[in-house]
Amino acid sequence: MRIAYLDCFSGISGDMFLAALIDAGVAPTIFKQAVEALGIGASLEISRVNRSGISATKVDVIVNGNKDAPRSAEPTAREQSHSHTHDHAHHHHAHHEHQHGHGLVEIREIIRKTSLNDSVKRTAIAIFEKLGEAEAKIHNIPVEQIHFHEVGAVDALVDITCASVGVEALGIDEIICSPLNVGGGTVTCAHGTFPVPVPATVELLKGVPVYSSGLQAELVTPTGAAIIRTLATRFAPFPEMKIEKAGYGAGSRDFPAHANVLRITVGEAASKLAANASQEIISVLEANIDDLNPQVFGYVLDRLLEAGALDVFGTPVQMKKNRPGNLLTVLAKPDDTDKLTQIIFAETTTLGVRRREEKREVLARKWQTVPTRFGDVRIKIASLNGTVTSYAPEYEDCRRIAAEHRVPLKLVMQEAVQEYLQASDKNQ
Repeated sequence: MRIAYLDCFSGISGDMFLAALIDAGVAPTIFKQAVEALGIGASLEISRVNRSGISATKVDVIVNGNKDAPRSAEPTAREQSHSHTHDHAHHHHAHHEHQHGHGLVEIREIIRKTSLNDSVKRTAIAIFEKLGEAEAKIHNIPVEQIHFHEVGAVDALVDITCASVGVEALGIDEIICSPLNVGGGTVTCAHGTFPVPVPATVELLKGVPVYSSGLQAELVTPTGAAIIRTLATRFAPFPEMKIEKAGYGAGSRDFPAHANVLRITVGEAASKLAANASQEIISVLEANIDDLNPQVFGYVLDRLLEAGALDVFGTPVQMKKNRPGNLLTVLAKPDDTDKLTQIIFAETTTLGVRRREEKREVLARKWQTVPTRFGDVRIKIASLNGTVTSYAPEYEDCRRIAAEHRVPLKLVMQEAVQEYLQASDKNQ
């Protein structure tokens, strides 16, 4: 599985992302064709620059012959030094501004009308919708009323469309991202002075690990945040991979003693397991219990499962003073651990719950319904690399049918398996 890792130690903006993709081997002509396909009078200028001793690719979006300057983080910044999407005409501005702006509806149309392939269009529209939703939430207006002003809209259109095209061209299955350095200081935007990160960026980065190295500049732009939120599947330290290549995309400014670049590293994921056996992190909760009524123990297991535990079981153990006890083990999604731990404390006599994170490999699985003479039964099918490795009739379906028709459970299960095997023979 080919993966890409983004090191955002200097944040991320749309043009840094495009530049990093080019530096990692995406042909500039692919981007230039995409920009032409948009038909909005923009073009790209690609150059090599030096950022604190690192040679990097730089991409500038040229709109009507002008480069779009970054919003500077000094208090002197003026309205025209805007970048990206904070510049939509606000709902209480004069109406003539709206005519210059692009709303989400027009932007969707521009993207849909291009000759780009459908998956690229879908990705680009999804990124724009994330951006629009963040702005709409901040200004408390419907997303349809969000307007990106002329230069900001064109710039964001180019960045977002090219990001979608470039990721497809790079041929990667997954993008993983580091925690994001958001920068610091303040910026002046259409509605006054704001601390970095600006409200739209904060809204977009909910649930993402962020920090500030103290650099006084806006390092993560709203467009950069929207791109990364849509494309990255997870935020984590550098993954296990065999590195093939790396690319460096330059930010607009050069800071002393800080390389203002975005690094993308592309390679083969270390896991030799099948592409569709996904690896995930789960939490394991454990408690030793030796003084609880067995009826209550059974009840706790049911409650934990109802509350979202992936699996719950008890193992008989011999405890201190030779007391027979139970080891309660709960497998859970990391997000559910606090809730499940509270249930264990509330319902049992234990004074401590242990917690650890473990990796588990999960086979791809799907359901297929087969008809039997008693009724429909679902079969759970697990597969590795597209080959079925195991199949089993769903117990609850078989149990219900066996009870209704007063036939042995094992008979219903056998029939369901036979029906499934006959059906899969026909499909071979």
